[in-house]
Amino acid sequence: MNWWGKLVGGAFGYLLGGPLGALLGAALGHRFDQGLSGLEAAGPGDQERVQTAFFTASFAVMGHIAKADGRVSSDEVAMAEQIMRRMNLSAEMRRTAIRLFNEGKAADFPLDEVLEQFRRECHRRRNLLRMFLEIQLHAAYADGRLEAREAELLAHICQRLGISQLEFRQIEALVRAAHEFAGGARQPAGPPPADRLQQAYAVLGVSPGASDAEVKKAYRRLMNQHHPDKLVAKGLPEEMIELATEKTQEIKAAYDTVRAARNQK
Repeated sequence: MNWWGKLVGGAFGYLLGGPLGALLGAALGHRFDQGLSGLEAAGPGDQERVQTAFFTASFAVMGHIAKADGRVSSDEVAMAEQIMRRMNLSAEMRRTAIRLFNEGKAADFPLDEVLEQFRRECHRRRNLLRMFLEIQLHAAYADGRLEAREAELLAHICQRLGISQLEFRQIEALVRAAHEFAGGARQPAGPPPADRLQQAYAVLGVSPGASDAEVKKAYRRLMNQHHPDKLVAKGLPEEMIELATEKTQEIKAAYDTVRAARNQK
């Protein structure tokens, strides 16, 4: 039985206390935060605890970022719903995700406390924290641009999660390039080849002047960071594996575009 099955089945022995427990409890109509603080003593890192924390934090923080500019746009709601569809959530999980998204929009949402607990639960799993940030960035780019207030809030989130501003700028550039690269792939004619090649280099995080060895190294690093099975083993909810799979497909498509331009086989 996976983490969600245990959650709804009443096997609460691994559940979280603190602000994440309070958010999840509110979304499910329970009071998991009451009397569960002692469970924190079990220590972070348990896979089911991390999966629960990742799911809870992802949708609650997504709602908070969507409200950053004072209103939640239809594009941002559509992006949240699209992520839920791509995760193939059950009806019950979808309802919970929507409630968490709405919890994040509240004026008194305890962002810093949520991020602190989430970071503790992830227990220095850097690739998991990166995946969390990428999901938030994809949602923020729902309307095709990153608003100043959203960028400011995401920078704050990085600080709380221990992600450097340099790494944030790199991840943001990759997400932005991925949006443009994938968008071009969906167009019948696609962007001009030169533009698409530039986007491919940006997805890989290297310059056109990079050597073949540097391009391959960047490709392998990104594929390792986004490997679905490795991320699930570290605590990514199984339902989010499709998001990681799509990311590896984007990275591979970008790498193939660069190789083709360099006449590599």
